[in-house]
Amino acid sequence: MTILHWTLGLVLLQRVAELIWARRNTLRLRRLGGLEADPEGYPYLVLLHAGWLASLALLVPAATQPVWPLLGLFVLFQLARLWVISSLGRYWTTRILTLPGEPLVHTGPFRWLRHPNYLLVIAEIAVLPLAFGAVPIAVSFSVVNCLLILRRIRIEERVLAPRREL
Repeated sequence: MTILHWTLGLVLLQRVAELIWARRNTLRLRRLGGLEADPEGYPYLVLLHAGWLASLALLVPAATQPVWPLLGLFVLFQLARLWVISSLGRYWTTRILTLPGEPLVHTGPFRWLRHPNYLLVIAEIAVLPLAFGAVPIAVSFSVVNCLLILRRIRIEERVLAPRREL
């Protein structure tokens, strides 16, 4: 196995673990009265991430050596993702789900930023392909990702506005 294969395998494993955690939290939040916004937009994000990983696996030559500083930066982004996920804890999901009446989380990176996870996703979608010299993948998926995230932030801001005052 090459460095590319190991990297993609670890990212896939991480994403599957995140989806399991998110699903558990989503079910719990729904039982507590959580409301989902934009369920129709969710499949596009799943498709984007699956396509991103698949394009790296299929279009980048397996023997490609990484640009180590960029791969190291990607690893730091993953650690920051874990910080975001652990800060949100039982409220973290991959969907836009809000629990009316609950205060927003203001710990971890949320002390300084409203959407730290989206910044990390923007960075990682670009950096991982660049670490393996896949500039077209980095550019094309970054453009689509930014469009989806900007839409998602608008929706999330509208949904969370009533909870900002709690």
